[in-house]
Amino acid sequence: MLITIVTFIIVFGILVVVHEFGHFYFAKRAGILVREFSIGMGPKIFAHQKNGTTYTVRILPLGGYVRMAGLEDDDDSLKPGTTVSLLLNQDNVVETINASKKKTLISGIPVEIVKWDLEKELWIEGYENGEEDKYRRFSVSHDASIIEEDGTKVRIAPIDVQFQSAKLWQRMLTNFAGPLNNFILTIIAFTLVAVIQGGVITSENSTKIGGFATSSVAKKAGLKVGDEIVAVNGHKTTSWVKLSSYVNASPNKKINVTYSRDNQEKTVALTPKVQNQNGKKIGLIGITAKTHTDSSFMAIATYGFTKTWTTMLALFAAIGGIFTHGFSLNDFGGPVAIYSYTSEAAQYGLTSVISLLAFLSINLGIVNLFPIPALDGGKIILNIIEAIRRKPLSPEKEGIITLIGFGFLMLLMVLVTWNDIHRYFFN
Repeated sequence: MLITIVTFIIVFGILVVVHEFGHFYFAKRAGILVREFSIGMGPKIFAHQKNGTTYTVRILPLGGYVRMAGLEDDDDSLKPGTTVSLLLNQDNVVETINASKKKTLISGIPVEIVKWDLEKELWIEGYENGEEDKYRRFSVSHDASIIEEDGTKVRIAPIDVQFQSAKLWQRMLTNFAGPLNNFILTIIAFTLVAVIQGGVITSENSTKIGGFATSSVAKKAGLKVGDEIVAVNGHKTTSWVKLSSYVNASPNKKINVTYSRDNQEKTVALTPKVQNQNGKKIGLIGITAKTHTDSSFMAIATYGFTKTWTTMLALFAAIGGIFTHGFSLNDFGGPVAIYSYTSEAAQYGLTSVISLLAFLSINLGIVNLFPIPALDGGKIILNIIEAIRRKPLSPEKEGIITLIGFGFLMLLMVLVTWNDIHRYFFN
């Protein structure tokens, strides 16, 4: 259990950091202020500000985000009539605004705020010490910070460093950078798998047994490495896929396995073990296919690219199946499903964990490119619409579209999570 939890946190953490770093890097290159780079969600447990960005670690290891200037309500911590503390520099210009009761600025000036502009003219007005005869306007530094209600210190967001101030192609690239990083991570992870294995392992195009799992039903029944399974219950097994499908379809049910050894065919009866996989009960007899390893430099160097491409094609086929065979929540998986996959991969060692990381990374990249508002793909669609119209949608319309998309995603996440809990814990 502990190994699974640690592995899950590491895998999930790598996926989040890599994805969000893509947005972070290209936003920085475009001159967009990244106010916060967060790993995790919920209450913060660590924060450090450097070069205009506050790096935070939050208590729930289930995601992360980058807060770019202009993409949220930047003045949410400021409300008319509330008292804040202003810290001035030697030029009497505000360099820190403390809107939190959790922090105290020793040299701060308490001000009951009335009005402010932290985007264009950069000022804040109010009653010093709450006294009606001391109404003042304070100039605010372009690089000033604000301590929000939860105690997080971030930079203010002047208009020139906001997301919408960047060029369209820069914003589009920033939106695409997250999935792009996931694809790069997938290539690197699959390449690393080939390096660890000492080459590219491929199955021979046959149903010959290459090895046995621990407590193998087939081994106990007398089968040996090199035996070729030719039929299951009289059905010919012309490929490993067909062999697997026949065995998987018979959990805890006796089957007759016909195999060839020394040019002689024999039949043995055995009962596949039951295993829960993706919420379904399948049968396993504990055999692996005979393989060969290509240890050439070219095979290892190209494996990351070729495996990423074939995995991507398989995912597109699976996505297409949702539209051709009907929608099912079983086609999706959330954190609970990922935890289950991690638990299984951790049992087989480092190579399996890295392979899982690669598979999850490419899934995350592709799903984020879906044209759904609130996802990166939806944002790119809005960028394309802006390019066609030669002007952006109004903030109000874009906000409504994004809110609808976010609501849909939250509903889908709740349904998928509940379905995963039912599949993996109550099935």
